[in-house]
Amino acid sequence: MSCADFVGTLFLARDVAHSTHLNTRSYAKHKALRKFYSEIIDLADKYAEAYQGKYGLIGPISLMSAKKTNNIVEFLEGQVDELMEMRYKVVDKDCTPIQNIIDEIFGLYYSTLYKLKFLA
Repeated sequence: MSCADFVGTLFLARDVAHSTHLNTRSYAKHKALRKFYSEIIDLADKYAEAYQGKYGLIGPISLMSAKKTNNIVEFLEGQVDELMEMRYKVVDKDCTPIQNIIDEIFGLYYSTLYKLKFLA
């Protein structure tokens, strides 16, 4: 796993969330997903820039495609698992400034999942 794969996973989340946002009939889901897809890109940038400041350029971002899914909660939960698996492979556990940014990314996922599960 590379930093480019990690960022690519976040870009995919943004695309899937935006697509679902445009196709939902639930106002609460619409608002929760808008917040998610807007903020995930800022966090992806923050992560990539900090990573590059410490380790050097990451090169081309891996663009990924999603398996067809109608369940955004399952998709985001699956991504949390994937990202959790990647986090210590892409950045050393002791690099706390960048791990803190990754924690912010998880915070956004978890707050979005809360809104989708219990408020939508």
